[in-house]
Amino acid sequence: MTRRPGKGRRQIALKDRLLPVLISLASVILVFGVVGYFVTSAPQWPRIQLQFFSLEAIIESFPAVAKGFLVSMQIWVISLVCIGIWALVLAIFRAMGGPWFAPLRVFAILYVDLFRGLPALLLVLLFGFGIPALNLPGLPTSGMFWGGVALILSYSAYATEVYRSGIEAVHEGQNMAAKALGLSQWQTLRYAILPQALRNVVPAMLNLVVALQKDVALLSVIGVRDAVREAQIYTARTFNYSSLVAAAILFLLATIPLARLTDHLQRRDRERRLQGVL
Repeated sequence: MTRRPGKGRRQIALKDRLLPVLISLASVILVFGVVGYFVTSAPQWPRIQLQFFSLEAIIESFPAVAKGFLVSMQIWVISLVCIGIWALVLAIFRAMGGPWFAPLRVFAILYVDLFRGLPALLLVLLFGFGIPALNLPGLPTSGMFWGGVALILSYSAYATEVYRSGIEAVHEGQNMAAKALGLSQWQTLRYAILPQALRNVVPAMLNLVVALQKDVALLSVIGVRDAVREAQIYTARTFNYSSLVAAAILFLLATIPLARLTDHLQRRDRERRLQGVL
């Protein structure tokens, strides 16, 4: 009886793929099992469990925390759109050559250096408390609005550098070919450079997306009633910290799928680049 060589190769390949996964899962379960055993065997574990992991408190606080989490997601989505647009504008400023565009390049460089060098929490405090206290006519006085502006300004500095790396990664031959066709500098950026650069930076930008989703919680320090603030209100009323665990669960449910999507896109991007080289 003859054996199909292709079938044998598929079986071996399937075994080679599954075995490392099974070993990894077993190792993770073993490590967490050992840690869990030592934690739960501690003399003070019953008190800690009641104070931080009370199922009754988690269920009781969950509606308010979930309502605050929706506020966090609204701020996150609006901030993402603003960051994507503003950072792209700044990156274009950096990419424009010639003496006439020197002021724009200097402005973009100073902007990135300034806001990338300041902690996001400090910006949230300065904008969230400082600008509303000025009572300037015609400007909003909402701490949530100015806290969101602070996050946009901070993350735009990082996103600008990501965009710039994508623009610089485009081969110089693309720029030369566009100039040979008679395209202007702006037309070259729009039709030749930016489409390729944006595709190159998607995986890196998703890392910023995940980070921003968590840093929206910084707005709780200026009184925005997001998930963290609602959890703190419950804690102040009951002296039970389980509501913070409820908020942590919601953030994990939102960030873990994004993190896995980021890894998937990075893997696809790496495979695409290797195929291009080969």
